[in-house]
Amino acid sequence: MGLLKVSVIFLLSLITMTLAEPPGCKIRITDRGLEMLKAETKRFVEGELSNITMPEMRGKEGRFQYTIKDVKITELNLTSDLRFQPDVGLLFEVQNSSITLNFQRRILYWLFYDEGAINASAEGVNIFTVLHLIKDQDGRLKISNITCNAFITKMRARFSGTLGRVYDFIGTLLTTGMRFVLNKQICPALNHAALVLVNQLLETVPVRTEVNSYVGIDYSLLNDPVVTETSLDMDFRGMFYDLKNENETLVNNAVNPVLREYDRMVYLALSEYFFDSGLYSYFKGGLQKQLLLNSFQMSKDLEMLLRTTYLGKIMMLVSKTKIYICTAIHPLSLELEVTSPPRSTIKTSGAMVAVNCNVKVLVLPPGKPAVQFKIFSSESAFESFALIPLQGPLKTMLQISAVPLINNYIKRGVQIPLPDGMDFIEEVVEYHNGYIIVGANLHFRTGLREIIERKLSGETDNSV
Repeated sequence: MGLLKVSVIFLLSLITMTLAEPPGCKIRITDRGLEMLKAETKRFVEGELSNITMPEMRGKEGRFQYTIKDVKITELNLTSDLRFQPDVGLLFEVQNSSITLNFQRRILYWLFYDEGAINASAEGVNIFTVLHLIKDQDGRLKISNITCNAFITKMRARFSGTLGRVYDFIGTLLTTGMRFVLNKQICPALNHAALVLVNQLLETVPVRTEVNSYVGIDYSLLNDPVVTETSLDMDFRGMFYDLKNENETLVNNAVNPVLREYDRMVYLALSEYFFDSGLYSYFKGGLQKQLLLNSFQMSKDLEMLLRTTYLGKIMMLVSKTKIYICTAIHPLSLELEVTSPPRSTIKTSGAMVAVNCNVKVLVLPPGKPAVQFKIFSSESAFESFALIPLQGPLKTMLQISAVPLINNYIKRGVQIPLPDGMDFIEEVVEYHNGYIIVGANLHFRTGLREIIERKLSGETDNSV
């Protein structure tokens, strides 16, 4: 019975794995990418800790009465590290660092009254912070929780003013209270920085967004990120959809991209489904299934190719029909009609897109109906074979005329699922069977704090 139960559980697990939706897009951030983020993260944390506010402190010890106010952090010397925490997320750690503070004192001793500035230094500052990363209900990467521990080994104070040396002996009393209060302020500041500010930065990553007036793209996460000691891997749906009918999408039967590289900061894998869903959505969205090229839109080379290579062969095939139109002087028109959604094929040798379309060539004599030629022959099978050499010229026509027109519709490109302010640089493309991999390094156009402040002010970075 026990063996049967184990077999059923194994079978159900296998079925679940088989039915799991493969990603159309994968992103891997390596420890090299994390290394680049260390300096930016350190600056961001220093900025957050510099904004710590501390309440006014009052106390009494024997005949001494004191008040401490206007506490300001003037300098931070942090020795920090940022690394992956397997199965959890990210670990940010500060060890044996120091924080310099300045605050105002007011002290009353018997009939003596004194006030002035106190410079204090917190030494042996240690912070241990773990960020828990998950996929939220919208399919967006999110920090769900933060584990934070902070402690300060010791604190020293240096007094100034008339009675500075006299009050040195109460420094231990003041610094003990300050160390306790500062300890209590560090983790709440980092909690706010991660759960509020960094999550707002992650909200700039597109989940479902419009590409143009025809299609949108779905970059929702399919599951929680996979974190190891050397990388963070994220599986995105990577699916285009028709804006007029968002529920009519292409089924993903493509292979699951496999990432094995770690040399660059980031890797982006795109399967055939990523491209096929885009081609399918553009086709369903009615993106000019018919392309009409007249003589003015054609290059001179294309027009010459059409007149000499194409029409010359057609004239030979229709010799039984009298043609009185001089094709050498009248304008031409090339009409292409896509009959089914194009499909992509990616192999180690490169990538290609297969397009099924009907082609019509027309001569446009002034004041007369257009004369249409078709790529077929009803005379005989032998004459149809004569049309085979026309495939090469037609491919050339598509490359030099139709493709630029299509590119005009998608010239904005597609934003990749990265936060605002981050770009790919030094990209290298590799072709695999069923998918491509783009290896790149990362570049910050601006700091994390500036990006977040722009986000809070309502500005948006649409660069792709």
